[in-house]
Amino acid sequence: MKITNMEYLGDEIDVSSAFYTLGNTYFLASDLTDYDPERQSGTLNFLRMERKGRYSFVGCSAQFEKATSWTFPAVYPENPAFRIQFLFYAANIFRMYIVFDDHVPEAVESPILEPISEYTQVHAMQYENDVILSTTEMSVHISFSPFRVTLKDKNGKLLTRTLNTTDSACLHNDKMIPLSFVQSYTTRSKQSAISLSLMPDEHIYGSGESFTRLDKTGQRLTLYTKDPHGSETREMYKPIPFYMSSRGYGVFTHTSTPCVFDFGSDYQEAQTVFVGENALDLFFITGDPKEVLTGYTNLTGKSPLPPLWSFGLWMSRITYRSEKEVREVINKLQENQIPCDVIHLDTGWFEEEWNCDYKFSYERFPDPQKMIQDLRQDGYRISLWQLPYFTPTNRLFKELCQNKLAVVNADGALPAEDAVLDFSNPQTVTWYQEKLKTLFQQGVSAIKADFGEAAPITGVYHSGKSGFYEHNLYPLRYNKAVFDATKESKGEAVIWARSAWAGSQRYPIHWGGDTENTDMGMLSVLRGGLSLGMSGFSYWSHDIGGFVRQTPEELYRRWMFMGIFTSHMRCHGAAPKEPWAFSDSFLGLFRRQMQFRYRLMPYIFGQAIKCSELGHPMMRAMFLEFPDDPGCNSIEDQYMFGDDILVAPLFTEIRERNVYLPEGEWIELFTRRVYKSGWSKIQAGDMEGIALVREGTVIPMVEAALTTDMINWSTLKYYWFTQQKDKVQGTIVDYFKRRTMPATLEALKDEKIVAAEGNSI
Repeated sequence: MKITNMEYLGDEIDVSSAFYTLGNTYFLASDLTDYDPERQSGTLNFLRMERKGRYSFVGCSAQFEKATSWTFPAVYPENPAFRIQFLFYAANIFRMYIVFDDHVPEAVESPILEPISEYTQVHAMQYENDVILSTTEMSVHISFSPFRVTLKDKNGKLLTRTLNTTDSACLHNDKMIPLSFVQSYTTRSKQSAISLSLMPDEHIYGSGESFTRLDKTGQRLTLYTKDPHGSETREMYKPIPFYMSSRGYGVFTHTSTPCVFDFGSDYQEAQTVFVGENALDLFFITGDPKEVLTGYTNLTGKSPLPPLWSFGLWMSRITYRSEKEVREVINKLQENQIPCDVIHLDTGWFEEEWNCDYKFSYERFPDPQKMIQDLRQDGYRISLWQLPYFTPTNRLFKELCQNKLAVVNADGALPAEDAVLDFSNPQTVTWYQEKLKTLFQQGVSAIKADFGEAAPITGVYHSGKSGFYEHNLYPLRYNKAVFDATKESKGEAVIWARSAWAGSQRYPIHWGGDTENTDMGMLSVLRGGLSLGMSGFSYWSHDIGGFVRQTPEELYRRWMFMGIFTSHMRCHGAAPKEPWAFSDSFLGLFRRQMQFRYRLMPYIFGQAIKCSELGHPMMRAMFLEFPDDPGCNSIEDQYMFGDDILVAPLFTEIRERNVYLPEGEWIELFTRRVYKSGWSKIQAGDMEGIALVREGTVIPMVEAALTTDMINWSTLKYYWFTQQKDKVQGTIVDYFKRRTMPATLEALKDEKIVAAEGNSI
């Protein structure tokens, strides 16, 4: 594949450009023949096309016209045909798969997909020009000529359908791309595309950690892992080729090549998927948003439950450089009674900052193992930064090159100055995990898997694939290597990763990258987290206060509130980040916020159990929790934290804001004020944000502790938020039937039920 539109190393690749290039040969799906009901497959025929210039009133366009082959010798098909397969993997999961090549390679195990079995309880009704495949949850109508696939739900509601050339009636022949593939005139390589209908009332969500508007309708996204150097950009650390629609379905494109998703940007009636390979492998999942997410994560994996301590505070900055600094931070945390579980050492724990060699500085960390043991006795854990790139001055550089553990290009040389670990090579993974094992033996609890977005596109990988296939796959392989090494050494695992691809949710957790220290930086990173949650990731975090510069105190106050209601929380970025470096009032607020976070730990861990089981995110866009409420479709500045807590952070220097409340009555978590459904202007309390629960909600809490190890679970109480205090005991049983909670807390649930009132929490 020719790498087009790359001006700089690491630039995105826009695979859609090939579909608008004069000189390329286009093959558009026409009709399906030889349908085999036993194998649920048929022969899909394609018409040869070219883009022909059309002049009209001082303007030109390039529309599709039938073409004749000029190839020599005349052994290449004028109008090729390929087998297309229709499969089901659940009652609500349908797969359509086609390879645009007569020489299909042998199937290999996908690193993206979980092992899945075909679903066979499918009812088929075949007619002269179509076939209808149906299950208890969906029906798929396949029209033979012209070829079309129509997706309906179990009630017969039209969800979406494939578009073909007969659907474009307004001279937009050059904009709407039907199911097709293009053959490059420069390399003869192939890329594929398909367009699905987009309805006037439709809203699209997902596609990874996208920092642009939460509703993707009208947007065009490039799915290519990239270090965007911030969160206020359309580029993504974590593009995921999966999205869901408000009409009741999701679409997963199974590929690792660059993709472009156009959601009505070029042509408003079409959602077009452009894929950078000669195959099209689509999974359609029906149901409400949570059912769609469960179906998608059944295919690509769910996030395992992280250890309890990981839900505590991770204290960090750029960067702690010595044992002396680490011990000072611990002493200050204890002196100021601030709960915390993890001290993170970023780029400064090596002899030379940023020069990752997996060894502590001898001078600044004279006995790291003793330091870690001492901290562990006090309930604290250590996390360490590292990255998979090695500069020529790194002592490990020559070893990596000589042992062929780094990515090379077609000439056997490095694609760039740095040696980049080739995680498609089992020997590289073994070498890398041995380095981490040494750190785990010293007592380290977690590894920050930073970077991973820049796998060389011009590389030739041990897998036998080029960088075109391995670039997006690199974060998944990287995440897996770190997670597996941690699990093997520690018996439990959590990583802190920046890059991701489909399936990376199996290796939690991920954070939102290098965010600006601004109001818009705070909002945009929240958009990214909510979008990632609708892409199969249960756990996510962000650098509280922003990363790039010293955090303004006023912004830090508001951002900390959002941090309380995030699955995982870390204070990180340009120094100082420690609360005692700011005003006394800020220090007091920080303490209260963190104490409440640790009081909330039973709720957080109980919700995490449920999220891991179902593949749902802890931070949920309002649409995800309330898909039938049209008022929630475009809300992106408030969210649900688990099943019960609605969070509305303050994104500017204000003391009140408009909050949208779905049906029912809602009680503010800290002030106990009651609000009815609809829009309300709500005053923020002294916690610097707004949080509400539905009337009748029960929240389990414990007394605050300095670390999760120190939590006294016998102090557990269940706070019932209601205006009917005399009915506490009568409704609590029903509540627990609807909620999942840690097994260790089950025995306590009947004894500690109180009404939440006044300042009781």
